[in-house]
Amino acid sequence: MDTFNQFLASTVGSINGVLWDSILIYMLVLAGLWFTVRLGAVQFRLFGHMFTMMRGAGRSNAEGISPFQALATSLAARVGTGNLAGVAVAITLGGPGAVFWMWVIALLGMATGFVESTLGQFYKVKDAKGEFRGGPAYYIQMGLKQRWLAIAFSLCLLFGYGFVFSAVQANTIGDALNNAYGIAPLYSGLVMTIVAGIIVLGGLRAIARFAEITVPFMGLAYVATALFIVAMNLPAVPGILKLIVSSAFGFEEAAGGFLGAAINGIKRGLYSNEAGSGSVPHAAAAAAPYPNHPVSQGLVQMLGVFVDTILICSCTAIIILLAGGVGDEGFGGIRITQEAMVTHVGSWGMDFIAIAIVFFSFTSVVANFAYAESNLHVFKLDHKAGQLALTVGYLMMVMWGTMAPLPTVWSMADMALGLMTVINIIAIAWLTPTVVTLLNDYLQQRAAGKLPELELNDTHSFQGQPEPGVWSKKD
Repeated sequence: MDTFNQFLASTVGSINGVLWDSILIYMLVLAGLWFTVRLGAVQFRLFGHMFTMMRGAGRSNAEGISPFQALATSLAARVGTGNLAGVAVAITLGGPGAVFWMWVIALLGMATGFVESTLGQFYKVKDAKGEFRGGPAYYIQMGLKQRWLAIAFSLCLLFGYGFVFSAVQANTIGDALNNAYGIAPLYSGLVMTIVAGIIVLGGLRAIARFAEITVPFMGLAYVATALFIVAMNLPAVPGILKLIVSSAFGFEEAAGGFLGAAINGIKRGLYSNEAGSGSVPHAAAAAAPYPNHPVSQGLVQMLGVFVDTILICSCTAIIILLAGGVGDEGFGGIRITQEAMVTHVGSWGMDFIAIAIVFFSFTSVVANFAYAESNLHVFKLDHKAGQLALTVGYLMMVMWGTMAPLPTVWSMADMALGLMTVINIIAIAWLTPTVVTLLNDYLQQRAAGKLPELELNDTHSFQGQPEPGVWSKKD
């Protein structure tokens, strides 16, 4: 068994090395550039309009959750421990300049996030309950007519988001509570499993309601704390911003060189905002958009990329750099952020970061289930038996995750996410003409002074065929 485990770890590690250290970086950067050019820099042209999507975002109906709930659900999955620990690692390896490249990839990723969420909304379907479901498997199957590729994507997503990712997040929570307060992982695991079970048994709507309460609370608390620290150190802020920009191009010795800053900043941004991975379109598809056009939900989820990386990751970076950077004490990951917080506000900063980790990780645990559940319809398993089987397996992994050593399992999760991303980037690039048509339709209606609303007719030309009746009552 030890020999098999070593072989598995070695094989998975080699695959991840190829995926994450080369292929995915190039694919995601090129995709961001492609969509930025092809859509006329949509993330900049409609930047202000993106925020206006929050007007009326609280509306939902019997078929879909509200746009705000969809945004909160996607942020619940996006915003995790990586926003606190991952940024610290990027600065450690790439210097302050890594933050600049993190911003760059987020701005490009906003275009990619817009595309995949617009497609998720356009090719959505109704499940056995009459509620909207969608995601890459759906637009691959309906838009590209590639059923085998849709199944491959769904299997990777079910493995990653249905089981493994939640175990890893649960492990993070168990460790944080054990280290900070001496709580045995068994007890924290039991509490997490029970609470998660109560939430997910209520289905997607219960998960969305949980997310729309917890995500704004945890996000605003963290951002407010960061702003307080900025206010306390206001004279030093211009110097920090100058350091970030100059280090990004290797002009500062502390940067670790241009290449180190660029690679680590890009990887941190890609891991954090998930743009292009194909996860967020599941939340986007579940929404009843306002206005009733797929582009509106693309704009909402584009905002999610901005909030995750430009806002929350930047808060972590500022907290660390204003405290003097990563230092030479040998701290790693989350400890850098904790020590930086203690430097600014005293001993309670350690508790604040520990509590933030619990909130960030647990919301990810719950939101991950929503993504996995959305793929049951692909296999015609969106009935009680199928949902029960997924729920039982998911909860068992949450419980197990708090106590298990997870290096190999985490590597397998990275592999699943990497394969998901490769499949999804190919699909959304292939479906670019459909997104261009949808965006032009939306902009033309706005220019005519109309509230955009999509109703398919003979003048529209799209790849494949969306679900009959979803966008046109004549279908």
